[in-house]
Amino acid sequence: MQPPSPSREQCAALLQESASRTSTRTAFIGLDGFVDEIIRVVDQRQNDASYTAIGTIHGLGTRIESAAGKSTNIELVVERTKIGGNGPIMASSLARLGARVTYVGALGHPNLHPVFADFARIAEVHSIAEPGHSDALEFKDGKIILGKLESLREIHWANIQERFGRERFIERFASSDLVGLVNWTMLPQMSAIWNSLLTEVCPKLSGPRRRIFFDLADPQKRTHDDIRSALALISRFQGHFDVILGLNEKEAYEIGEVMGIGAGSESREALVAMSTRIQERLAIDTLVVHPVSYALAVSRGAVSIADGPYVPNPRITTGAGDHFNAGFCLGKLLGLDNGNSLLTGVSTSGFYVKEARSPGIDDLVGLLRNWPSRA
Repeated sequence: MQPPSPSREQCAALLQESASRTSTRTAFIGLDGFVDEIIRVVDQRQNDASYTAIGTIHGLGTRIESAAGKSTNIELVVERTKIGGNGPIMASSLARLGARVTYVGALGHPNLHPVFADFARIAEVHSIAEPGHSDALEFKDGKIILGKLESLREIHWANIQERFGRERFIERFASSDLVGLVNWTMLPQMSAIWNSLLTEVCPKLSGPRRRIFFDLADPQKRTHDDIRSALALISRFQGHFDVILGLNEKEAYEIGEVMGIGAGSESREALVAMSTRIQERLAIDTLVVHPVSYALAVSRGAVSIADGPYVPNPRITTGAGDHFNAGFCLGKLLGLDNGNSLLTGVSTSGFYVKEARSPGIDDLVGLLRNWPSRA
């Protein structure tokens, strides 16, 4: 373990001082929902009880490529079944950190799917559609998520109003300290929902400015025109909220390409330069980018960076980005600057990857003061 650095010690102290205030912060999150099966891919099986897993995505790719023109059998082992979707994971993590969370999304309709029962005990949960299903193949160097999305077609503005209630939705949207509308890529009606909110609801908002968080969620399969339209809608929300757009590294490069802002290389410096230009062009309050080993935030051209904890043998990676988003947003809700919010984010994600469970504030403080090192 590394001794606490001044920046990590400062963040730990701020979180300790703020712990009693987390329950006063409200979040209204939506709109997706998945049942995730966390899966390992078998390389060699020794007997009915033990096997060696394929360790890397490259290894799986080689196995599949060698079957071209022939055929092959690939065995999948389900390690666990858990809540999935960018929204539920982010919202559950925020609730575990102490925030008061309301969630609306695809968690089972008319009855809540049993996998979301624990989530419903720590947050106010409302479901308006059946969840999607994800087969999350986990490897040491990343994950491959195979999604089944048919039920998510029911997530649209008419169903939100009918099954949750128009006035109730508007009340939460207009009063929560944080609004989060995530997983644009997998919700085909999300852009239409955003447009309805911008035209029907946002012009009537009053009171202090609050924060709204967006996560596109791997937009590679959407057309460039669709992505540009979504980014334009996100920019329009800045007239009513302080907008935070969260991207992982892959998503950042994809958005840069769509916007005609090339990074030039995959170095940290190039990513920072590209992210700065994206934030400036979108004219939003904050752009956050979280590669695997660090994270950066850009607000009004000012860049903050925080390295994450070293986790050599992750127990789980599916949901790590959503935990980062929850930690970063909690930091902003507690009044922390971007640097300390980034440290809160990477600590939330790092703890989850290391322990395979969502942290509380005390867990974050402990990790910040006992930082895993590579030595």
